[in-house]
Amino acid sequence: MTSNHTASISTRLTLLNMLVSGVALLLACAGFFTYDQITFRQSLIRTLSAQAQIVGSNSVSAILFNDPQAASGTLSALQSSPNISAAGIFARDGRPLAQYSRNAGEEIRNIPQLDGEKREGYWFRDGSVILIRRIVSEGKPIGFVYLRASLAEIDRRLKRYALIAIGVLLVSLIAANAVSSTFRRSVAQPIIQLAEAAQRFSRDKNYAMRVSPPAEQNEMAVLVNSFNEMLSELQKSHEELEQRVAERTRELVSSNRELEAFSYSVSHDLRGPLDAINGFSYLLMQKLGSETDGQKRELLENIRASSRKMTGLIDDLLNLSRVTSTAMLSETVDLSGIARSIMEELRLSSPDRKVVFTAPGRVDVVGDARLLRILMDNLLRNAWKYTSHHDRALIEFEMTQEGDRTVYSVKDDGSGFDPKAADRLFQPFQRLHSAAEFPGSGVGLATVQRIVRRHGGEVWATGEIEKGATFYFTINSARGYAR
Repeated sequence: MTSNHTASISTRLTLLNMLVSGVALLLACAGFFTYDQITFRQSLIRTLSAQAQIVGSNSVSAILFNDPQAASGTLSALQSSPNISAAGIFARDGRPLAQYSRNAGEEIRNIPQLDGEKREGYWFRDGSVILIRRIVSEGKPIGFVYLRASLAEIDRRLKRYALIAIGVLLVSLIAANAVSSTFRRSVAQPIIQLAEAAQRFSRDKNYAMRVSPPAEQNEMAVLVNSFNEMLSELQKSHEELEQRVAERTRELVSSNRELEAFSYSVSHDLRGPLDAINGFSYLLMQKLGSETDGQKRELLENIRASSRKMTGLIDDLLNLSRVTSTAMLSETVDLSGIARSIMEELRLSSPDRKVVFTAPGRVDVVGDARLLRILMDNLLRNAWKYTSHHDRALIEFEMTQEGDRTVYSVKDDGSGFDPKAADRLFQPFQRLHSAAEFPGSGVGLATVQRIVRRHGGEVWATGEIEKGATFYFTINSARGYAR
């Protein structure tokens, strides 16, 4: 479906074409009207000047002999000029000798005065133009002619021109719309088709789709062909990527099978000799009995301790491998209940320790119960271990809401760690304390990180030396909630 934004391209182009045509026509009409106004007024002034000159020449005798009748006869000739509404012949002192008005109420009033020796002048007043010309005899002014013409004809001309302009404008807009239809088909329609194709590609991810180029070989055809070439390259890259993903998937499946085989070999082939070493060293100690001196007994104990340590390390490696490769089963799990049961086991293992543990009443998440128990077991045993050098300790399991995500944490007030080494915490076999100070294989936190990642979350830690540590994690496969 074409979006409103895309569909409006043709409408905008049409409106733009019609707007340009309309503005150009209006500007042309305005220029024509202005020119007509100016030329009409100039022509009217020239006509009035010629008529005033004729009237003045014919009125010399009437003024000299003070003959109003002759002057009136001269003015009567102006009846044939429909644009003249009033006229008059006046003596030099302004005394009217004869007057003419076409309609009643158009008497001559407020006669303007010519400046200095000026022979003629005109004024535009109240929809009329007034022209005054001196009457001269033997080089001396003896009176003047007054003519007043109506400008109503200009208004009538403007109205006629306005009607003509409106008609021409309508015809021009219709023609512009017709031209725009052709323009839309050649320019706008390919753009709309291209936009629709891009929208379908974004929605359906159909790399095989193509856009039909326009018949004309113009810039739009180049654009459409370039778009089709881009789709071809994307299709090729997508097919190559799918092939690589399939190959990597096969390699990953093969690697997992090899890892499972290796795990089986470790659990059977390596564990067997270690058990034999441990058993034979025990039998040797039993056989020698009290005859064994202290140094020999210590060596045998070291052998047994090393074999047990190696067995534990193998078990940790197997657990780390199983955490990554085993299938997950999603169900509702109470993290708080798991935490309390693990802490109870730890208290039973060291009943003399004074450790306070706090946790919410219930914290439910959706995830793999077995993996989540391993996660909580590693974090709580880690806190239990690193608070063992303190007479009293506090271990807290908490849940907080940060924006739209839920963050879980295990906090202790134990030995803590150097913040600069925080990036090494979750790497296998990386230890921030010596084995003599705090025993362990260095695999527990790496196991925690893998479990959290399999649940779509992330894990991080903060701490200071001898001020405790806090391990945070999120589980994005489902939102946790406390009760």
